[in-house]
Amino acid sequence: MNYHNPVIKGFYPDPSVCKVHDTYYLVCSSMQYFPGVPLFESKDLLNWTQIGHCLTRASQIQLDGVNSSGGVFAPTIRHHDGRFYMTTTNDTTRQNFYVWTDDIYGEWSDPVYVDQGGIDPDLFFEGDDVYFMSNGTDDQGVGGIVQCRIDIETGRKLTPSRSIWQGTGGRYLEAPHLYNINGCYYLLAAEGGTEFGHMATYARGTSPSGPFEAYPHNPVLTNRNLGGYEIQAVGHGDLIQDDGGQRWLLHLGFRQIGQWIAYHHLGREVFLTPVTFGDDGWFTAGHQGTTLTRFETDRMPEGTVQQEKKRYTFENTDWNVEWCYLRHPRREHYELGASTLTLTGTVITLDQPASPTFIGLRQKDFTARIACDVSLTSGEAGITIYMDEHHHYDLAIRQRQSGYEVIERLNVGDLKSVEKTIDIGPESRASLVIEATHTRYAFKLRANGEELLLGSAQTKYLSSEVAGGFTGVIIGLYATGEGAVAEFSNFSCDYE
Repeated sequence: MNYHNPVIKGFYPDPSVCKVHDTYYLVCSSMQYFPGVPLFESKDLLNWTQIGHCLTRASQIQLDGVNSSGGVFAPTIRHHDGRFYMTTTNDTTRQNFYVWTDDIYGEWSDPVYVDQGGIDPDLFFEGDDVYFMSNGTDDQGVGGIVQCRIDIETGRKLTPSRSIWQGTGGRYLEAPHLYNINGCYYLLAAEGGTEFGHMATYARGTSPSGPFEAYPHNPVLTNRNLGGYEIQAVGHGDLIQDDGGQRWLLHLGFRQIGQWIAYHHLGREVFLTPVTFGDDGWFTAGHQGTTLTRFETDRMPEGTVQQEKKRYTFENTDWNVEWCYLRHPRREHYELGASTLTLTGTVITLDQPASPTFIGLRQKDFTARIACDVSLTSGEAGITIYMDEHHHYDLAIRQRQSGYEVIERLNVGDLKSVEKTIDIGPESRASLVIEATHTRYAFKLRANGEELLLGSAQTKYLSSEVAGGFTGVIIGLYATGEGAVAEFSNFSCDYE
């Protein structure tokens, strides 16, 4: 069969995966968005269903005042003795911690903190020993992949932190994961920075703490030399074995907006790449060490079909699963109905690193049509194509002294401009439409059976290459203005 990458589309970076019985479970980074750490399950590695989040309470994660691309970095999920563990970093507070649950569909514990620095923490269980790893600097000041043993009940360090591998010389050594495969210990990592130079590298040794010998042909996986290739930034990932004994790498990458246009705005996504072990115990990955948009494989069980959801509405999504907030929301400002959404605005706007009245879905593909009816009492409400507080495009209805108007506003860095307004008089309701392509967003007002174009803007100004950071575009519904009340209905997001 053929399968297509990415297998999870949109801003879901830094995937980690574990397998329990016949089910795979996967987590991703969430940065400043809440709930934190999206959680997925799958039976076949291709079709993933989001089942919730690991961090659903304010007591689990500090996000107040966190700038965009701060907050929750690079989780790892593991299962041991009937219990699930998820370890991650709050990069803003510089704390590594883990939470646990005995019910993957239930609530997770409050954080257990580990006194070891760095980011991208990993847990490795062997017998009665639990190894905790991150990238950073050890107790002697030596940089690299840093490891200690911990008491899993308390997070207390049982040994000093020690640097066990310094990588292959690439910048930003990160994303350590440790495995015991056939009695040999494999240490997988990422180097090169999570941009166009990203790569996966690994080493192996005879004990969990090394010494480690680097794979002679590192990097084992990278698309860094594929100019004009849609998939870039292949790296940070996690190994998994399927029921047939075959191994795979679930890893991040991103799709640039055009074959020769080196910008990306959908965020880092989840890709699946086959791994093959040789007789010498070293493994290779992908097609000559690269990840493809389409792989042909006979590894999948007969009858496996890769499916994709193309339409998202209020009715066919779960507010508690697919939707997200900016930092910790004030819940009293949200009425989440079966077919409508009511938002109460505050003085906080989308331009602040705070929690405006905002709820959003990740944009999952380049070509889309987003539509929603919005009615308003006062203030402003609408749809935002949101990268961060300094980079977002807004299509909204707002109240003026003479009535109401629909506006197209572009926010790019320090430049904030209302590009077009359409006066709709006393009418306090508007049908808003945004059409997305690889390279542009078009902003429209639907009225009297026609669609009036307010204007358009390039997608590249919402890309990480322009905005910076590690997130991706969120399709957000928002209201702003003290006491403003807005009702949203007939929401749809359709992908080609």
